[in-house]
Amino acid sequence: MNEGHVTTHAPLSAWLESRTPAPPPELAARLRVMTADRADRPASSEELLGAAREAMAMLLHDGCLTRPSALDLLAVDALVTYAFESAADEPQRIDALAHHALATIAALAEPYHA
Repeated sequence: MNEGHVTTHAPLSAWLESRTPAPPPELAARLRVMTADRADRPASSEELLGAAREAMAMLLHDGCLTRPSALDLLAVDALVTYAFESAADEPQRIDALAHHALATIAALAEPYHA
């Protein structure tokens, strides 16, 4: 666990605000939007991956081929990265989390195969 950080038992919004270095303001704002419905839930890798999955599914549905989508794609990437940071307190779970994250995100592409 990072010393001085809010633990993963804190609300997700507080946990995200405690990250150092802090993300750029625009990215932090997108992260808040993408996690708004989970803000009061305890922070966990599952909550972060869930937010990333939901955001990515929306991006794929709406089409993510435009320049304005870049910030949203960066925010999804940040959520996945933060999920692994959150899981660092339980290193024995990292392998399972990696498999779960890969399967979850890869499954989003299935309806979009050409």
